[in-house]
Amino acid sequence: MGAKQSPILGGNRLKLGFFSPNCSSGMAVTKVPERWVNSWDNNLELGRLADEAGIEFLLPIARWIGYGGETDFHGSVLETITWATGLLARTRRINVFATVHTAFIHPVVAAKQLATADQLGRGRLGLNVVAGWNKPEYEAFGMPLPEKHSDRYALAQEWFDVVKKIWSGDKAFDWHGAFFNLKGIYGFPHPFDGTPPIMNAAGSGEGREFAVRNADYLFAICVDLGQSKTEVATIKAAAARAGRNTGVFTLCHSVCRPTKKEAEEYYRYYSEEHADWDAVDNLMRLQGLHAQSFPAEALRTMRGRFAAGHGTYPLVGDPDTIADEMARITAAGFAGTTLSFVDYAKEFPYFRDEVLPRLERKGLRSPAAPIA
Repeated sequence: MGAKQSPILGGNRLKLGFFSPNCSSGMAVTKVPERWVNSWDNNLELGRLADEAGIEFLLPIARWIGYGGETDFHGSVLETITWATGLLARTRRINVFATVHTAFIHPVVAAKQLATADQLGRGRLGLNVVAGWNKPEYEAFGMPLPEKHSDRYALAQEWFDVVKKIWSGDKAFDWHGAFFNLKGIYGFPHPFDGTPPIMNAAGSGEGREFAVRNADYLFAICVDLGQSKTEVATIKAAAARAGRNTGVFTLCHSVCRPTKKEAEEYYRYYSEEHADWDAVDNLMRLQGLHAQSFPAEALRTMRGRFAAGHGTYPLVGDPDTIADEMARITAAGFAGTTLSFVDYAKEFPYFRDEVLPRLERKGLRSPAAPIA
């Protein structure tokens, strides 16, 4: 069986998804009053808008503790498997991902939860596997953060191997590994129509090796498109050597307005004049100390970009400017990108009406078919 229900595996040259709408403030570390409120009603509205527009996927962040500051950025978060299941029940064709920390969620439990969600969504679930990096979250769970980055990915690999065996097996089995010692486990039903699409965000060598082995799509932060073109080619060559075709996504935040001047003025307003700098600095400190998703030099120079969109690539300007920049993202080798806005549901309709048709005219996307 194939993943026939998975639009993220479809033919658009530039695939699109929304990132972090399950989290308070989304990706904008800002104090402006119109910042994203991650209520269920807002997420449901966004899910319906995305579904109707032909957006391929929704991707949440799994977060257990916020980043402090005046807003306690990401202090309120809808748990991702529950969130995904609810959205799958209320949408028709979009992929909805669950983001799962392998250190915190037992693989037998996760396999059952995810398969149930995929049955409900008739093959539209996706899985974003996270090996873990945030030390305060480990402390909240009463667990030490493994000092070696490789140990986190060794656990993630065994976790994923257990999940895959549960999903593909037809009888009970025992498992004796370095991290899990299990007896007589099995899981029915399996996912709806084969293994769900797998994502993984990785910046370290171990992380990228994990993604190349296991993921359909790897997320890579883009600091400079010229640099990213070389990086993407290196990742795809490594995947080819492993006999796999792992696509590479990046992550973007957007301010789209009728004129470039309007967009740049709003960008300054929310990301400079009203940034939650205490939360920004705490986020960057934790990333620098405990994660390897961002190069060290990027962390030193990207403080403003962290305020604007959690360190992601900016798409700021009028519709023509943004469509041209997204074409450059495709030319750099990226298979797609996530999008975030200060207020997703309020700002996306203009982006949908103005940018998506321009991407279609550039041959990067096909028009969305009506939902039957």
